[in-house]
Amino acid sequence: MTTESIPHLREHWTSRTAFVFAAIGSAIGLGNVWRFPRICAENGGFAFLIAFVVGLITTGIPLLVLELAMGERTQKSAPGAFRAAGRKLEFFGWVVVGIGFVITCYYAVVMSWCWSYVGFSVTLAWGDAPRDFFFNSFLNLSDPAMLPGGWGDFSTPILIGSALSWIAIIACIWKGVQSVSKVVYLTVLLPWLLLLVFVVRGVTLEGAGEGLSYYLLPKGDWWRFLLMPSTWINAYTQVFFSLSIGFGIMFAYGSFLDRETDIVKNALLIGISDSLTAFVAGLAVFSCLGHLSTPEAGGIPISDWMNSSLGIAFIAYPKLISLIAGGTILGPLFFLMLLLLAIDSAFSLVEASVASLEDKFGWSHHKSMSAVCVLGFLLGLPFMFQSGLFWFDTVDRFMNHQGLVWACLLECIVFGHLYGARRIRNELLEHRENHIGPSWEIMVRYVSPVVLICLLGWELWERYQGSYEGYGRRVEFLGGWLVLIVIVLVALILTVMKGTPDSESDFESKQ
Repeated sequence: MTTESIPHLREHWTSRTAFVFAAIGSAIGLGNVWRFPRICAENGGFAFLIAFVVGLITTGIPLLVLELAMGERTQKSAPGAFRAAGRKLEFFGWVVVGIGFVITCYYAVVMSWCWSYVGFSVTLAWGDAPRDFFFNSFLNLSDPAMLPGGWGDFSTPILIGSALSWIAIIACIWKGVQSVSKVVYLTVLLPWLLLLVFVVRGVTLEGAGEGLSYYLLPKGDWWRFLLMPSTWINAYTQVFFSLSIGFGIMFAYGSFLDRETDIVKNALLIGISDSLTAFVAGLAVFSCLGHLSTPEAGGIPISDWMNSSLGIAFIAYPKLISLIAGGTILGPLFFLMLLLLAIDSAFSLVEASVASLEDKFGWSHHKSMSAVCVLGFLLGLPFMFQSGLFWFDTVDRFMNHQGLVWACLLECIVFGHLYGARRIRNELLEHRENHIGPSWEIMVRYVSPVVLICLLGWELWERYQGSYEGYGRRVEFLGGWLVLIVIVLVALILTVMKGTPDSESDFESKQ
């Protein structure tokens, strides 16, 4: 196949730096601040870091290279890239995009909470009881089993915040890659700067050393954590979520690259930047938790914060803000940082769906964007009720622990075996700056699929054996699998629908 046979109507990134910033911004999100540090400490600290690095090397970076390479090679988003491996495989591309789209629906609602907390931080509205304020006053949380119809009251403030979130997403992708290429300089650089501010402030607090020790230092027979499947499940799912693989994002971002891009080097840069950001965020978080464990700050044991990632952001930090000098300044800055971290991930998830609709039906960017954003806003409504956090927990756990694993496994099978990992590697080597050895093929074809199958099998067995957060396995199975079934049905419909003449011409017909 020649370079000339690839369609050239695709818009491209304005620069390599813009692409790298956009990809890093997508990879670095809320999970880096509140999820990575918590599960790192919960799973042995040093032991988890070992598992995370192994996951990054064996699956994370290889699949990131794969997604970017297939997007760049085909100049198509995920469904088109899957179609390149076979006409009937387009369906799996829509499943991948569907998983990312579902996550967007509740991600925007979490952004809404951050909008509210920017305002709350100015007046320290949570008073002396940030936990009660978050769960009872703000979310008005209640178990669905205790509510009429299982839903409860609707939250207008969260609705308004969610609308603001979607408006911000639309503004960032209004002109497609052109506007994204500009906005990422703000949404990536400013959060990094703010994160450094919180690290510096955090490590100067009394008790910070105890928190950092809890976060990083080996504890007793720490190596036993490496024998626990749960450590590896958490490490690998964090890798998937952190690098934005399995969502369809990197297929879309890769499709906006030109043929001169060094994909391998960029993938390494993205992976390292994301991992370092998550690690540094842990320094900020656990120095804060260490201070809160001192008698002067309430004496709350660090282990008490390990049950909920949301608790770190919406309870621990508000409590810290109330205790330290300058809290009313640091508070709004903290939640502004969370918003900026979230916006990159959110609009990249939306762009993955938008690009897929453009490719399939030949719709304009604005038409595709409007369809995705309106539908995403409407599907986020269930998370705005009293029972919203229950549905958030259920869907989020299912998407992260099962949906993403399924998506990555599909990629390994389709592109590693059906399309051919060697074929992808040879195509990458056509560009002299791409250095990728045969070990990459081994990772994609054999190591990653085996690891993913083991992780998926263990997760399914664990869910069958017990309940999640006290909700019961029946509810979780019904809720999670219902969402996945809907994704599959929509993927089938989109696959069989007839697109425009241009969008029907697939990659294989151009060879």
